Amino acid sequence: MGQGKQRLAETIGAERAFRIAQCLLNCALEDAVAWQAESAGQVVLSPASQTDGAWARSLLPSPVTIVAQQPGNLGQRLQQVDNQLRAAGRHKLIFMGTDAPLLQTADLLAAGQLLHSHDVVLQPADDGGVTLMSASRHWPPLQQLPWSADNLQQSLCAACLAQGASVWLQPGSQDVDDWPGLHRLLPALADDQRPARRALLSCVREYQASV
Repeated sequence: MGQGKQRLAETIGAERAFRIAQCLLNCALEDAVAWQAESAGQVVLSPASQTDGAWARSLLPSPVTIVAQQPGNLGQRLQQVDNQLRAAGRHKLIFMGTDAPLLQTADLLAAGQLLHSHDVVLQPADDGGVTLMSASRHWPPLQQLPWSADNLQQSLCAACLAQGASVWLQPGSQDVDDWPGLHRLLPALADDQRPARRALLSCVREYQASV
């Protein structure tokens, strides 16, 4: 809480980057609510620390499960959340971040269905990462994967296959790491009528008009 996307901030400043990060978070929450309505699944929010638990609970009107992240790199944090949820009896888990506003409810629903026939379902990002991670079994060790590199998706697939998991790749999408990445999404966002996406587009255009 209280932090924006740092690579965006390098280009557009901390205040504007924080506003865009808030808009991106709202897009992810919009996806979670729509998915829950159509799948009857349970939404879990994973804030950066225990101290953000109350804030995370306030983000959605309906009760949600909160699993705070533990210290470590992204792989370690994902693994800890995954282990905790599986220990609580959850088996088919879909992980999404707050940097993929082009995701559709259909992507989440498809991932859930594909987990009936595959151990792992990934949605690649155009920069070599992933926009969606889904699994019906424990992930392989994630700590050493190249989370900020352009071979993340390839490395994650290889790690899953090495442990005997079946892997399915959904059609690719795009995520947002920096200003050029966000700018590339504008044509698609212009045609997206979902309220959180309209707010994100408005925020970006407001910045463009000010420079």
